[in-house]
Amino acid sequence: MTAKGIACSAKRFSMGRDAAVQQDNFYHSMTSAGQLTTPRLLPCRDRQIVVGGEPLIVGVLNVTPDSFFDGGKFTVLESALAQAQRMVIDGAAMLDIGGQSTRPGHEEISDEEEIARVIPVLEAFAPRSSVPLSIDTYKPAVARAALRAGAHVLNDIHGLQRSPELAEVAAEFGCPVIVMHNDVAFPEFAGDPIQSIKRFFAASLEIAARSGISRERVILDPGIGFAKTPEQNLAIMGRLAELKCVGCPLLLGASRKSTIGRVLGGLPPEERLEGTLATTVLAVWQEVDFIRVHDVQANLRAAQMAYAIRQASSR
Repeated sequence: MTAKGIACSAKRFSMGRDAAVQQDNFYHSMTSAGQLTTPRLLPCRDRQIVVGGEPLIVGVLNVTPDSFFDGGKFTVLESALAQAQRMVIDGAAMLDIGGQSTRPGHEEISDEEEIARVIPVLEAFAPRSSVPLSIDTYKPAVARAALRAGAHVLNDIHGLQRSPELAEVAAEFGCPVIVMHNDVAFPEFAGDPIQSIKRFFAASLEIAARSGISRERVILDPGIGFAKTPEQNLAIMGRLAELKCVGCPLLLGASRKSTIGRVLGGLPPEERLEGTLATTVLAVWQEVDFIRVHDVQANLRAAQMAYAIRQASSR
């Protein structure tokens, strides 16, 4: 897909005229970034991963008692390590480890408690992991502790905009960062959702750039299920290819989320695998690079089939 006709204009903050003009120029440059059609290496500290080629499955490992699907399953270290190893064997290209539930209505825990949940897993698994490990947190203290313990990637559900200090932490450790779209005003937004998401990403990329993080080290996540209506979630998943003009790898995280259950007649999280597989196939068809899921093997098989069909049809 080309970027022709896509209006890209910077979201302005109270940062002064010169900074606003600089962000305008930065945002407009996104239209000429092009798609990631050539595979390239993404350094992840002492690991690396190839992006722009075959789809990559990111396995979810929540060491929380209250996450919406797997809460309470992996709070014991031995069970968490066994699940991490299982997902790697099943074909995960990366694992995303989280100690703070962000389900609707979640209770925010202290930095100390979140650190106590994730650090033992990272310290035990990072030295023997063959794939990069991402720390899913929006707290600078937790991010710093996790990266010291061996994490390779930082995943921020607020896109660096709640705590810009996270960009400095990522730059200090030389790790890639996943920035997710998460705008509390978005459900009331009546305009084009993709254009709004691009404006949000422009602000996140500018924060990253000010800390010395290049665009090549940023992964974009449209944030399915975060501050969005079910209708917005569906529309965004059908238009993921339009975000390729930004020039960064894309990640989709729709696994077992409530929009799937709603479409399928109110199914609970435990019965949303088939719906999740449909979103994975759709994402691969639109050249999304990373698919973040709870069920690695099933989603990898669906992704590989979709990728093979896509490749064969483009010859």
